[in-house]
Amino acid sequence: MKDLGTLTTVELRSVWGHEALEFTRWLAMEENINLLTDELDIEIENMKPEESAGRYSVDILADEVNTKRKVIIENQLEPTDHKHLGQLLTYASAHDASIIIWIVKDYTEEHKQAIDWFNRHMPEEISFFLIKIELWKIGNSHPAPKFNIISQPNNWAKTLKKASSQYKGNPSELKLLQQRFWQSLKEYVNQQSVKSKVNYGRTPRPQHWYDISFGTSKAHLSLTFNSRTKQLGCELYIKSDESIYMKIEADKVAVESELGQDIEFMDLPEKGAFRIIKTYPCDLFDENKWPAYFEWLDGQAQKFQKVFKRYF
Repeated sequence: MKDLGTLTTVELRSVWGHEALEFTRWLAMEENINLLTDELDIEIENMKPEESAGRYSVDILADEVNTKRKVIIENQLEPTDHKHLGQLLTYASAHDASIIIWIVKDYTEEHKQAIDWFNRHMPEEISFFLIKIELWKIGNSHPAPKFNIISQPNNWAKTLKKASSQYKGNPSELKLLQQRFWQSLKEYVNQQSVKSKVNYGRTPRPQHWYDISFGTSKAHLSLTFNSRTKQLGCELYIKSDESIYMKIEADKVAVESELGQDIEFMDLPEKGAFRIIKTYPCDLFDENKWPAYFEWLDGQAQKFQKVFKRYF
């Protein structure tokens, strides 16, 4: 019989000694915030750590992707208290937030009851989450974070669906096809005998792209499904950091030797960003060909990750 490890908890402060300087900065990194948003089944963008709210600063301010509603996140590596509850309401009113997330080490039953009361009596547009964060490890492994939902709005899935339909309408047949494509990609990768080095942790959504984080908040990989131009794409998307883009462009010959000369370097001044992309012509509506497309996407994603990781 094989030996099994034992799960043990790790004290939060042993990893994040300072709430703002360490935990909030850690959480604001794309691959870490995804752990939280995947648990809540939402997707956020435009994150702003330590955003001003009058005389105070909210830990993280962001936008929910589908509805553009404001999201605020307040972190507390201690048990809940009245002070932070009051701060949350102040931040929510200052930013007209609709999704309010309180991350804590532990909670009192009184504060849980207060959050539950808010969710029962506030309009459906206002959603309040109480999240307990824990760190676990097996044997001598690195600690792994786990976000546990303690309180959330009643019928949250129904509320999210209603909000999305109000802002963007019901998903079209094309959007549903795109979501099925990304879900099938994840299943394909998981079934391969050789494990991919790419982390397909994001929840597939009805959209033409699938983002992949690889250890930096300055850029991410993105796989694309473009029905208009009839092509797939694998790209590095750099967020507002020209120095990194220029460094890669200076190594263009070396990069092309590894990824091929058909990659395209793109400056996106209207977005203040940069893109390095490789495309593949295909018939996206022929599902019999999807396995070949999945093989190309995963192969390119692994190459892009290997090549570009050294620049961050």
